[in-house]
Amino acid sequence: MRYFAFIGIFLLILTGCGDNNNKVLSTDLVKNPKTVSGSEDMSQLPVIEFDKLTHDFGKVTQGEKVTFNFRFKNTGKSDLLITSVNTSCGCTASEFPREPIKPGEQKSLRVTFDSEGRKGIQNKTITVVSNCQPDITVLRIKAMVVTMNK
Repeated sequence: MRYFAFIGIFLLILTGCGDNNNKVLSTDLVKNPKTVSGSEDMSQLPVIEFDKLTHDFGKVTQGEKVTFNFRFKNTGKSDLLITSVNTSCGCTASEFPREPIKPGEQKSLRVTFDSEGRKGIQNKTITVVSNCQPDITVLRIKAMVVTMNK
């Protein structure tokens, strides 16, 4: 009996966690450089090139929210697709383009750091996952959070 209850709960969790808002993307956006022969053709892949990988906000007053736009360009030969952006802390949020980015096109990834409840030197990472090779790019933000003397 426990076995059936466990399977029922597992199936409920499995089907209940789906995101129905996901759009179906064309498989044409996925370029696999590996071939059956073992050779790799990287020349047709998208390439994500950021203006800079690190931003220092400098001194930030505790409780202040600061934002920076990491600008990037697709310098490759096929459409770039950012599949996810993950931050190292709940104090950092990101907004990124969800549509394919054409070769030569420039966009930006917006990062907001909330210094509420933080103090001292802060170093946070933003992990960008895309259809490039390598598929992960790590961005960093820094800040020195100071408290206001009352």
